Amino acid sequence: MSRIMHRRLGDKPPVAISAQGMLVRDSLGNTYIDACGGAAVSTLGHGHPDILTAIHRQIDRNAYAHSAFFTTDVAEELAERLVAGAPEGLSEVYLVSGGSEAMETALKLARQYFVESGASERTVFIARRQSYHGNTLGALAVGDSAWSRHQFAPLLMDVPRVAPCYEYRDRAEGQSREDYTLALLQELEAAILAAGPGKVIGFCAEPVVGATGGAIAPTAGYFRGVRTLCDKYGILLIADEVMCGMGRTGTMHALEQDGISPDIAVIGNGLGAGYQPIGAVLARGALVERLRSGSGVFQNGHAYTGHPVAAAAALAVQKVIERDDLLAAVRQRGEALRRMLRDAFGSHEYVGDIRGRGLFMALELVRDRVSQAPFDPALKVHALIKKQAMARGLMVYPGGGTIDGLHGDHVLIAPPFIATDADLSEIVSRLADAINAALPGAKLKPQPGW
Repeated sequence: MSRIMHRRLGDKPPVAISAQGMLVRDSLGNTYIDACGGAAVSTLGHGHPDILTAIHRQIDRNAYAHSAFFTTDVAEELAERLVAGAPEGLSEVYLVSGGSEAMETALKLARQYFVESGASERTVFIARRQSYHGNTLGALAVGDSAWSRHQFAPLLMDVPRVAPCYEYRDRAEGQSREDYTLALLQELEAAILAAGPGKVIGFCAEPVVGATGGAIAPTAGYFRGVRTLCDKYGILLIADEVMCGMGRTGTMHALEQDGISPDIAVIGNGLGAGYQPIGAVLARGALVERLRSGSGVFQNGHAYTGHPVAAAAALAVQKVIERDDLLAAVRQRGEALRRMLRDAFGSHEYVGDIRGRGLFMALELVRDRVSQAPFDPALKVHALIKKQAMARGLMVYPGGGTIDGLHGDHVLIAPPFIATDADLSEIVSRLADAINAALPGAKLKPQPGW
């Protein structure tokens, strides 16, 4: 009997005993290809010698220093490197222990900025439906993951929501991509006006949607339009790149591909590549300068802020990515993965959409390709696929409720940047076997209303 409160309280997962490269081994001798990096975390695979060496070196030198008393050379160097590779204008870094904590920090920074600017009436964040921003209460409030939120809704602040940029589902027949994008921006502007522009702190969005939607990339021009609206009404654009950032889509920051800079960028999963728990907030200098010249204090802090061993791991990860030109590898392997997925699933009876950027790809499963009708949620198709994939030695990241929190299923794939074409081919082959085993025609029940 396990004393750990596992995610499924009645189900103890396999015990991982070792991991190397793309492979994870359990206590029963089974081996799994890690095709999702956990939650798009393990960008360099497991057991990378350069990262392990850096961690050991830092532990020997200084394993802990509380940020209320000290900074460390390794945290300072990491911050300098993050700023050097950040979108234009992001010049300040706050190090935390993970993505949810980073999102919470971003919300607090944004609020304190307006308070110290004499605009304490700004209390509202606007976000998108079917978004996920973390599991702490502030992050949970701006997110819209029905499964994560429903029990805790009475504890959460109210957040106006607009539609995600979800072209596969929401662009109407005969509607041009430009008109669809314009309609989304008009909806956002209407939400700002309804809330009162002088009351809005910021707009929170994932540049490429991760867990709740499955690698949903924006249409061309969408985030440029968002940036224009934020500037027009003096509100902050907060980009949640916890899953899609740090090289996962082929550029260090996903928004680089959309040609804009946010006011605050939130990073996490890929920052330390799983070797240590770490996240960060990158902010425009003007925001922090307002606090610096005002109260002189950012009212936030945690026991592990700027942890030197975590910083050492993240710094080593960034150096390896640069030295080995892994962003180029992500772009090249990403195109290869896209081709393989299209070859395997482009005409598959139950695959409606193949999408994503770089090594951040997903399949959306449908009961009918023409009508795009989803499966009955009771079937838990995403869970069936995960079970069949694990049985075939493959780790993928499926999700349910893709469309509205209840309906829809997808499978997210986020292999490490070190994956070869042969690795990707094996991933796609095993995934095809898993999907075909999970979806025998006799078990697929029609769902009324779709």
